[in-house]
Amino acid sequence: MEKTTRRKFVKDSMKATVATAIGSSLLTKTAAAGSNGFAYKFSQQPLPYAYNALEPTIDATTMDIHYNKHHTAYVKNVNEAIVAENLEYATEMEFFANASKLSPKVRNNSGGVWNHNFFWKTMKPSGQPPNSKVEDAINGTFGSLNKFKEQFTAASMARFGSGWAWLVIDQKNLKIGSTPNQDNPLMDQSELKGTPLLALDLWEHAYYLKYQNKRNEYVSNWWNLVNWDEVAKQMA
Repeated sequence: MEKTTRRKFVKDSMKATVATAIGSSLLTKTAAAGSNGFAYKFSQQPLPYAYNALEPTIDATTMDIHYNKHHTAYVKNVNEAIVAENLEYATEMEFFANASKLSPKVRNNSGGVWNHNFFWKTMKPSGQPPNSKVEDAINGTFGSLNKFKEQFTAASMARFGSGWAWLVIDQKNLKIGSTPNQDNPLMDQSELKGTPLLALDLWEHAYYLKYQNKRNEYVSNWWNLVNWDEVAKQMA
């Protein structure tokens, strides 16, 4: 009887050990999947100039709040949502190619991160006129740089509420348009499609401290900051 009991105890112990090992393995795999070790993590690119560098067009206080509060929050929110929703897209472009499938939190905040990273680099202090390549492309599509600015400004003013105005290139064709909220032309559900060349943030937090409700003044002054070198780089 004692041998039978001891044999049963050993047998049961081995089963328990195997079960524990399998359970630990499953827990490890679940934790690894939930941690999104292979998923893309959105990040905030360093601001390429000082907070006061774009004055008087954009004041230092607005830049500070815009970059350190709004932009930083988009990064935090999207990365938390990626983990919570167990998303495994490997690149920004994969997220945007599947934007219509994303939750509002992931879609809005992922767009918010990318759009702002792009926006910062398409501005610089004391913007210079576009080079001949960019100017020729604009003239060929819109007739002149001034006509392009008029159409871009019109698109900016026509966007009701929050959103963005864009210049994009789509199959070698330049197009102007706008998107609502934090959508962008790279997203699969966007009516405006193409590779962004230039962007303008139309959310009130981008200009309200200085311009209040005068979006037209903000748009008009913003032309002084356009980084045409970056536009040329995106066209290459």
